[in-house]
Amino acid sequence: MAGGKQKDYLADLLADDQPVSTDEAASTEPSPAPTETSGRPARGGGMALLGRESALARVASGDVRQVTQLRLDPARVRIWKGNARIQARLNEENVRDLIDTIIAEGGQKVPAIVRRVNDDAAYDYEVIAGTRRHFAISWLRTNSYPDMTFLAQVADLDDEAAFRLADIENRARKDVSEIERARNYASALEQHYGGKQRRMAERLKLSEGWLSKMLKVATLPDIVLAAFADLGELTLNPAYKLSQALADERRHKSIVGAAERVTEENGQRAQDGQPPLGGTVVLARLMAAGEADKQRPKLYEGVSRHNRPALSVTTASRQGLTIKVHAASGADEDEMVALFREALASHEYKTEVE
Repeated sequence: MAGGKQKDYLADLLADDQPVSTDEAASTEPSPAPTETSGRPARGGGMALLGRESALARVASGDVRQVTQLRLDPARVRIWKGNARIQARLNEENVRDLIDTIIAEGGQKVPAIVRRVNDDAAYDYEVIAGTRRHFAISWLRTNSYPDMTFLAQVADLDDEAAFRLADIENRARKDVSEIERARNYASALEQHYGGKQRRMAERLKLSEGWLSKMLKVATLPDIVLAAFADLGELTLNPAYKLSQALADERRHKSIVGAAERVTEENGQRAQDGQPPLGGTVVLARLMAAGEADKQRPKLYEGVSRHNRPALSVTTASRQGLTIKVHAASGADEDEMVALFREALASHEYKTEVE
């Protein structure tokens, strides 16, 4: 979305007939109900008021009536069920950059956006946008930084407005995969737009064709996605082609089987201290699955410790295998020998002496 259009969209989200106010409270103690104090500009503080209005303009919340900024105990804040990010894939490794930034800056500087909850005594708020920040602060509090607090702006908005707000933030973030966004769209389509794609596209200011493509990608099953160590490597167009291939009944079983084998291989690589297979390698294997005749052995591609293609089986028949050794893979002699043996084993190829 172009910058001008996105700015107009944010302005529409912020439009409200009621006055908007901000409250701020600083609390470093865990509390089931953080105290809020009203912040009112002093007389003659026109510039301060303008500053507050400018800050609010950066909060892309739909139908906002009141915005409150607090420092919270992250344990009292849950993740909104409509959040796009797959929470199980968040870990110290892929949030390390944010953790280090928060430590270097002496705390969280960019607030998350939350809203109040009243249906669970264990929580006071839920995160609409900012789950990585929530994870990072939670991790820091249990790892030598117990005084870290979760900085959040509290917005008053309904589910559909919450979804639109989160979507705006996700569009600008590289760490939210298109798979996660696609699944989020599929869920929102039924929950907020009655299954009507045109209505959803209009509300989000998206083309119907692009939205339709995302919804198709959302059909990719977990068993296939598990083959990708980093979902960020599976972008929209390749993911769309994979979803189309899976829709072919003749290929579905073969692709799922290939995905399971890749997942097992990645598990073994992790035990051996090697990096997982790259997304392009995984995608190539899955797309090749089911293409050939059922009697034909499945092709094989081995990668080096540098995650580059090193050795591949290009053809296979009863007469034998054709193996290609790739240049610039970085593999040493021992690796190549191991990959060669693995290629033979993957095709159940036996060198028997009659």
